[in-house]
Amino acid sequence: MNFEFVNPEFFWLALLLPIAIAWYVWKKNKLTASLKLSTVKGFQTGANWKAKLRPFLFVLRLMALSLLITALARPRNVDVTTKIKKTQGIDIVMAIDISGSMLARDLKPNRLEALKTVATRFVLDRPNDRIGIVIYAGESYTQTPLTSDKSIIVKSIKEITYSDVIEGGTAIGMGLATAVNRLKDSNSESKVVILLTDGVNNSGFIDPKIASELAVEFKIKVYAIGLGTTGTALSPVAINPNGTFQYANVPVEIDEALLKEIAKATGGLYFRAGSNTKLEEVYEEINKLEKTDIEEFQYTNYDEKYRPFAIWAAILVAFEMLLRFTIFRSFI
Repeated sequence: MNFEFVNPEFFWLALLLPIAIAWYVWKKNKLTASLKLSTVKGFQTGANWKAKLRPFLFVLRLMALSLLITALARPRNVDVTTKIKKTQGIDIVMAIDISGSMLARDLKPNRLEALKTVATRFVLDRPNDRIGIVIYAGESYTQTPLTSDKSIIVKSIKEITYSDVIEGGTAIGMGLATAVNRLKDSNSESKVVILLTDGVNNSGFIDPKIASELAVEFKIKVYAIGLGTTGTALSPVAINPNGTFQYANVPVEIDEALLKEIAKATGGLYFRAGSNTKLEEVYEEINKLEKTDIEEFQYTNYDEKYRPFAIWAAILVAFEMLLRFTIFRSFI
C-alpha cells in the first residue's frame, strides 16, 4: 500500500496562505471603523466579544483554503497486486559423451570435470524446466529421466564418471536417439537436446543422421557442442598397472560437419568450446536462447482520499459565510 498525490503541483498554491496572512495583518486596522476622542472618561471600557472573535473568520478561510489545496493535489492510496503466470517450461535432455577422450586435459582439470561444473550451473539457472541426463560412449543409456527436481539432476551430474564398464567408442547417433526417445512423448511446447561430444561417430548401430531425422519428426531442437581445443591435447592413451592413465598428446578430432548438419536440420545451433571459458559462454548462450516465458499481471486499486478534504473545505466555507452574514454582519 502506497500513499501518493496525483497532482502535487497544486501545493504551489500554498504560497497564497502567507500572502493572505500578510494582507490580513496590513488591512486589520481598516476592517473596523474608528472614532477619535480627546478623552474616554465617562465611557465604560471593555472589548466587545465580537471584535475578539472576528479573526476567527479569517482562520476559517485559511483552513478552508488549505483543505481545498490538499483536495486539488488529489491524495490517494495505491494498492498494487502482482500475479505471475508461468508458461509451461522447456523440456531439456543433456546427452553427454563420457568416452575416454573426455579425460583430456586441454580443459581444466579435464573435459569431463569442466563440463560437469558448467552443466550444474546451467541446471540451477533453469528452475522452471524439466531436465534429463543421457550419457553415452560406445553405447548409451539414461542416467536421469526428465524431472523438475534440480537436486536430483545436480546429484546425477556429480556422479558422472568415466568407466571402462561401458563399451568404448563414441556413439553419437545412439546418444542422440536415446535423448530423442526421452523427449518424444513430452507435452512441452519446446523440447531441446544439448548434444555434447569431443570426437567422431565411430560406434553404435544408429546413424546420427537417422537420429536427427527422428528429432525433426518429434519437433526436437538440437544444440550441438564440440568440446576440445584445436590441434593436439594431452589425452589418456593407456592404463598403467596401478589403474592410472598414461597421457600423450593426441590430435583432436571432432566431426564438426556432422554436428553442424544435425543442429541445422533440427533448428538448433552448433558451438565449439575449446576452453573452460568458451564452454561457459556456450551454455550461457543456450540459456539465453531457450527462455521460459513468464507473464506478469498487475492489478492496481486506487483509494481516493481527496473527498473528505473537499467536503470539510466546503463545510468551513459555509460556516464562515453563515457567521459572516449573521452574527458578524455588522463587522465584515
